Amino acid sequence: MAIISHRGNLEGPNSCSENSPHAIDLALNSGFDCEVDVWIQQGRILLGHDFPEHLTTLDYLVKRKENLWLHCKNIESLEFFTIKDPSVHFFWHQKDDYTITNRGIIWIYPGRPPIKKGVGVLPEVWESGGNISLKGLSAICTDFPIRYFNEGLFPKNQNAS
Repeated sequence: MAIISHRGNLEGPNSCSENSPHAIDLALNSGFDCEVDVWIQQGRILLGHDFPEHLTTLDYLVKRKENLWLHCKNIESLEFFTIKDPSVHFFWHQKDDYTITNRGIIWIYPGRPPIKKGVGVLPEVWESGGNISLKGLSAICTDFPIRYFNEGLFPKNQNAS
């Protein structure tokens, strides 16, 4: 089981730094995997949730590929990673209840019932809505990775510095 930082957040949503290379590296250096929103526009790789915001490179993503989960935000990004470098871990979804990453892992939309071995996204949403167990998940993706780690529910990744 692992903890994935949602957009590089460590202690709650932070729209000012989400998806920035600084936030991503801070989450990775803190021992968490990181889900990142990625766009391709005019051949450039950009990070950002609602719109492309932070310019980055394929080299930056590839160097961190063991601990990044790339959420493709436009069709161009899905096509780019499928063709250019399928070794990075990526997926596409909009509001699907469940989707499968290119590595065959089930990604669960926030608030949807957990599936064993899946990745529960934003369990803090589940917790506020009732008594849904995180038992059996392979990972969670959360805005509060430090909280979940401190509660002893999920460990950090093995590559922590």
